[in-house]
Amino acid sequence: MAIKITDECINCGACEPECPNNAIYEGGVEWSAADGTTVKGDFLLMDGTTTPADAPHEPVAVDTYYITPHKCTECQGFHDEPQCAAVCPVDCCVPDEMYRETVDELLAKKERMHM
Repeated sequence: MAIKITDECINCGACEPECPNNAIYEGGVEWSAADGTTVKGDFLLMDGTTTPADAPHEPVAVDTYYITPHKCTECQGFHDEPQCAAVCPVDCCVPDEMYRETVDELLAKKERMHM
C-alpha cells in the first residue's frame, strides 16, 4: 500500500529528496506524474482513469508535506524499506490503509514510471 504523511508532520522536508519516484511534495504544491519520472503521454491513476503525464493535479495537502499515492511504490524495486519512513524524525510516514497494493502491483507501477 502507499505511504501517507500524517498531521504530525513538522515540515522538515527530510523525506522529499529520499523518494525515488518524486511522489512527495511540499504542502500546497501541485503534482504531476512526469515530475521526476520518465512517464510521457498518458499515466494510469489508481482509480483506473488516465491523465496526461505532465498535467498538474491538486495538492493532497496544503499545510504539510504529502505523498501522492498514484506515484508511491513504498520504494519497491529501489530500497528494502520506504525511505521517507526511514528518515522521518517524527515517524509520520505510515502505510495508507486506503490504498492497498501487492508487491507485484507496486513493482508494475514502478516500471511504468521508470522505463
